[in-house]
Amino acid sequence: MAAVTMDIEQARFNMIEQQIRPWEVLDPTVLSLLSVVKREDFVPEAYKALAFADVEVPLGQGQKMLAPKIEARMLQELSVKNTDIVLEIGSGSGYMAALLAAKAEFVYSVEIDPVLVEMARKNLQQAGVANVSVDLGDGAQGWPLYPPYDAIVVSASLPLLPESMLRQLKIGGRLVAIVGEAPAMQMQLVTRTEENAFNTISVFETVVAPLTNAMQRDKFVF
Repeated sequence: MAAVTMDIEQARFNMIEQQIRPWEVLDPTVLSLLSVVKREDFVPEAYKALAFADVEVPLGQGQKMLAPKIEARMLQELSVKNTDIVLEIGSGSGYMAALLAAKAEFVYSVEIDPVLVEMARKNLQQAGVANVSVDLGDGAQGWPLYPPYDAIVVSASLPLLPESMLRQLKIGGRLVAIVGEAPAMQMQLVTRTEENAFNTISVFETVVAPLTNAMQRDKFVF
């Protein structure tokens, strides 16, 4: 048993050193969280071998977990504080919610697929994470039940950021999302600086699957 445990810890260490640090994730609190929150507990049984691989892991229902380096970079850019109320759109297996919950006061996570809602709730409960609630619903326009939020993270891509979602941020609140359409998407960090002012920084380019029901850009018709 000890050898198996050792292999898992070695794989986790390799993930952090070889995938995550090279992506400029250097915040010590984020790196220590990645050691403590057990990613393998949030990966479906059939894909345990991929828990620490640099890939998107299938969750069933046509959904996938984001690659570890993307999740880690989002977490770093969000700079969650222990007084923050956080909204996550797209619960998936519950792993990102667990990472956020370790830093935040409370996390509201919204998932449109009922099978994944159950998966996330079960995984979070088994991991002993108490400060997350997983709601069944469509978060494509944000989640108007509990705003304003200190931080919002979208665990999928959006062709554009809906105004309604941005307006659910507190002044000083931050949002991280992957914005655009393949092959041109960027992870953006948006900060609400005033009532009607938002500051946007493009962090890096990547391509991930779109959020279900994401608002589409108007297509030009000739």
